[in-house]
Formats: sequence, C-alpha cells, structure tokens
Amino acid sequence: MSSVTKLTGAVKYDDCLDMEESPIGQLALKRLSPKESYDRVYRIRRAFQLSISHKILPKEQWTKVEEDKPYLQPIIDQIKAEINEKEALDSMEVVKTH
Repeated sequence: MSSVTKLTGAVKYDDCLDMEESPIGQLALKRLSPKESYDRVYRIRRAFQLSISHKILPKEQWTKVEEDKPYLQPIIDQIKAEINEKEALDSMEVVKTH
C-alpha cells in the first residue's frame, strides 16, 4: 500500500501543496486565519504520525469530499493578482502632456 493511499482522508488537498518553499506560499500561509492554520498543522502532524507508525486513519475520521474545499489556492490566486497589479503599476510610464 502506498503512502498516498494510507494518508487518504487524513489531509486536505491544499495540505499537500509545497507552500513552505515558495515566497508566495509563505505569504499565503501567513494570511490564513489562526483556526485554519492550526487545523492545517494538526492534519499534517496527524498524517505524519500515522505514516511513521504505519497506521491508517479510521474511515470515520477521514476528510469528507464535501469538506475538502480549497483554502490556500484562493489566497495564492489573490497574492498573484496583487503581484501582477504591483508590477503593472511599477512599470507604468507617466507621460506629461503640457
């Protein structure tokens, strides 16, 4: 059984994104609410603990499909839009017409 199969239901999709390595990801993690940040760390630690102890999360504790809503991707999209807007404004040329 693969480790992905073992962790099915232990984490949400966005928990598996490699956020710590990119500046945008780090900023997105900082923008999470304290509860969402705590819940994310809890899910990741629980998955890690299950993995090292070679156990499978009981099915009744799995994350349900309807609960697995993206929580980081909307923040990442917002940050990317802000960066693009900043770059557009920074590269704007002002032409005096007097």
